[in-house]
Amino acid sequence: MQKIRSSEITPEHVYLSRRRFMRLGALALGSTALTACGGQLGETLAGRPAPAAPTKPADAAADTLGIRRDEFGDPANSFETISTYNNYYEFTEDKEGVAKLAANFKAEPWKVTVGGLVSNPRTYDIDDLRRKFDQEERIYRLRCVEGWSMVIPWIGFPLHKLLAEVQPKAEAKYVRFESLLDPNQYPNQRPLSLYPWPYTEGLRLDEAMHDLTLMVTGLYGKPLPNSNGAPLRLAVPWKYGFKSIKAIVKIELTAEQPKTLWNTLAPHEYGFYSNVNPQRPHPRWSQATERRIGESGRRPTLMFNGYADRVAGLYAGMDLQANY
Repeated sequence: MQKIRSSEITPEHVYLSRRRFMRLGALALGSTALTACGGQLGETLAGRPAPAAPTKPADAAADTLGIRRDEFGDPANSFETISTYNNYYEFTEDKEGVAKLAANFKAEPWKVTVGGLVSNPRTYDIDDLRRKFDQEERIYRLRCVEGWSMVIPWIGFPLHKLLAEVQPKAEAKYVRFESLLDPNQYPNQRPLSLYPWPYTEGLRLDEAMHDLTLMVTGLYGKPLPNSNGAPLRLAVPWKYGFKSIKAIVKIELTAEQPKTLWNTLAPHEYGFYSNVNPQRPHPRWSQATERRIGESGRRPTLMFNGYADRVAGLYAGMDLQANY
């Protein structure tokens, strides 16, 4: 299979949609690269309260020189890199253009509703979440479905702590997440967009309850940058990055598997589970290797992004090739 740079990849649904949108008078997309992936970038932090100090490092720590490293010893990418190279399609398909467009995004005040099949539905202010739940630093690897990766020191709290408060009912099997819908702040949410906004994602309830599943409020001990999904995003490190939804305003527990944006657009390319799996190629490129941002060359991709010892049991008996 020919190796293709991630910046050159365009999803099949975009190819198929172009003629229709041209008939509607949409502007041609030209050579803009489009693919799904999670993570976002830089923003103005002035006037934003810093998240509470982390109570403990999780899975990794800083070395004697203060360099944050994952459990394999790989150094974290810099704050600048993480906050200025990312996919955030609500703003733009240009990874390096997100930070500028997100600079004036209004991330506070912010409310998050948690409901559906729960006994104790709640609405939280973002500051409530920062104060109520002890904030931890978690140094996670992020693997984009496009074939690039980073090491990121998130600040946040395990999602299971929030779910415990709302008390899921017995019939709840999934968790649905929804991002902000605001065309005034998101240029790509305006009419004739290729995407069925708002951005939605979902997890099985046991995935959501796993201790690795993190609600992210910060980065490198600072408030989460607008470009990375401020003020609240998800981090699910064993899945491809697009599963880690940004700018969350709604969490809903459901009995049925929820529809998700990328799976709706191209189900043959972006599965509901989307666990990192080097043995299952994307229909248009291999997933066997990845490009770590800041490094030359490529490195092998690890099953479940290197978290197999902690999450493989969630999928016991499943065909990981078929249940993508």
